[in-house]
Amino acid sequence: MSYTPHTVNPDLDLELVREVPVSAEAVYAAWTNPESLKQWFAPRPYSVPIIEIDLRPGGGFRSVMNDPEGNQMMDETGCYLEVIPNERLVWTTALTAGYRPQDGPMHFTAFLELTPTGPSSCTYRAIAVHLDPAGAKQHAEMGFHDGWGTVIDQMVEHIQSH
Repeated sequence: MSYTPHTVNPDLDLELVREVPVSAEAVYAAWTNPESLKQWFAPRPYSVPIIEIDLRPGGGFRSVMNDPEGNQMMDETGCYLEVIPNERLVWTTALTAGYRPQDGPMHFTAFLELTPTGPSSCTYRAIAVHLDPAGAKQHAEMGFHDGWGTVIDQMVEHIQSH
């Protein structure tokens, strides 16, 4: 491990930890390939028809989520802060490409930390860090745990089928 794991603040952070039956390398690839992300990044029957990634610190990302009828319900942009292949991704919605601040209804910083537990398995740790307890509560009420848990299952299914 070439980083210090994020220390969770229970008042500000939401955390999801899961052992997954796929390698850290496969998870990292699923998170960093736009065509792969389109297949699993939204809880079905929602979809993510647009994913743009500039995978480097300071690089931007964009994801557009549609409802089951095809209506756009979210267009989110952000900035990668840390990129450690096969180990860790850190990004935020408070900034856009080039570390430029941006307005938005609810900003958070996300940590994805991957720890191999075997040749074909890893610990998947996702953390959403918020400015204040109200932001963490709002994100939890929007379905952070259920939504991110569902997409982990979809990601594993996608990896195993390809």
